[in-house]
Amino acid sequence: MGAATGEIERTPAANTLSWLVVQVMQLNGLLTAAGDALAAPAGQTSARWQVLAAVEDAPLSVAQIARAMNLTRQSVQRVADLLVEEGLTAYQDNPAHARAKLLRLTPKGRKALGTIQSGQKKWANALAARMDEGQLRAASAVLAQLRQALMAQEASPESPQE
Repeated sequence: MGAATGEIERTPAANTLSWLVVQVMQLNGLLTAAGDALAAPAGQTSARWQVLAAVEDAPLSVAQIARAMNLTRQSVQRVADLLVEEGLTAYQDNPAHARAKLLRLTPKGRKALGTIQSGQKKWANALAARMDEGQLRAASAVLAQLRQALMAQEASPESPQE
């Protein structure tokens, strides 16, 4: 197999990247479960927490939230509508776009978000205390670089398989 059959071999860097991707996918599941546990005292989930946090500082349209989180507008719309039904957020007119309402936190939503954030601070402090801060910073920088590379690749007309 390999070069003799014309099959493309991964470079050592590509092998390392592939292993990182596997670890990130596994970590995603663990972080989602942890997020659900952190959001549970406020009666929320990770998905709802993300939308609440997205509008913590300023109202945003559902499309803006979806773009920022790299999710589909429809998935964010479903969560946003549920949050509105529960009185945690509300829609308001958008001066920049007549049809795309802005989502904003209500006092009830701000209280729920505060409950989640309080628990998250304790969780993050405990977890970070068991790790090296320099390695955390380096890992964060690598993930940011990978995210930027993926975004640039997505925006490029060239296929990643080429």
